[in-house]
Amino acid sequence: MSETTSPYREYARHIGLWIIAIALIFVAWELVLVVTGLPAYVIPSPAKAIGVIFDNIPLMQQLTWQTLGETFWGYVVGAILGVVLAVIMSQVPIIHRLLYPALVTSQAVPIVAIAAPLVIIFGFGLTPKLIIVAWIVFFPVVVNVLDGLGSVDQDQVNLARLLGGTRLRTFMIVRLPACIGPLFSGLKIGACYAVTGAVIGEWTASSHIGLGTYLLTANAQMNTAGVYGAMLLLTAIGIGSFLLVVIVEHFATPWRTRMTAPGYFGGNVPTSTSTQKV
Repeated sequence: MSETTSPYREYARHIGLWIIAIALIFVAWELVLVVTGLPAYVIPSPAKAIGVIFDNIPLMQQLTWQTLGETFWGYVVGAILGVVLAVIMSQVPIIHRLLYPALVTSQAVPIVAIAAPLVIIFGFGLTPKLIIVAWIVFFPVVVNVLDGLGSVDQDQVNLARLLGGTRLRTFMIVRLPACIGPLFSGLKIGACYAVTGAVIGEWTASSHIGLGTYLLTANAQMNTAGVYGAMLLLTAIGIGSFLLVVIVEHFATPWRTRMTAPGYFGGNVPTSTSTQKV
């Protein structure tokens, strides 16, 4: 029987590569300090930046949960609105033609410029921050889902309708699976940038202290180690969000890692044309 690579071995390899990549970043950081001789008030060592986090665990934990909550809920709102609007636009061409230019135009407006009017309308609090995060996540999800729905082979759609499929059933069986890959591409892009929206929201519309506001305070106090410590936590949130979407994608698309995929009407559909010799 031909040998196949164990999925657990693949997971271990990917995790190992991530660990190596992160370790190389810290090594490069330390080398910059050694080569340039920059003082600690300009660039602290990785040990000092990490030390600030562990020396202030209760505070850092509270700040991280605050920023993480803003990132998560804004991300969920942006992703849901993006998927719903993309489906509507794909099914109603006139809405697509009317809204698509407006969506592109909205992304040309700097997000910082949008934050100020949001504060005037909604005041300081959670709402402006959620809108800012959702605004950032929304666009890549809409565009990727639209591209996925638009890439469906029309012959497959016609065949499904010829076999008696209703418009809804044709959408669920033919169109929707075609956009799963692009959907997760948009979700992964949004996951990387969602924390940026949360930080911008904290800078402009925050009534609660989070990592973004702590970063500004530490910068004003010339607490460089605190600035870099907050930056490390924000980076960890971004990386963690990305990896979480990757994990969800793995379980939502098992046919990418298995030899067979569940069929729509029961049974398994082979995903590989290669034969195995026993």
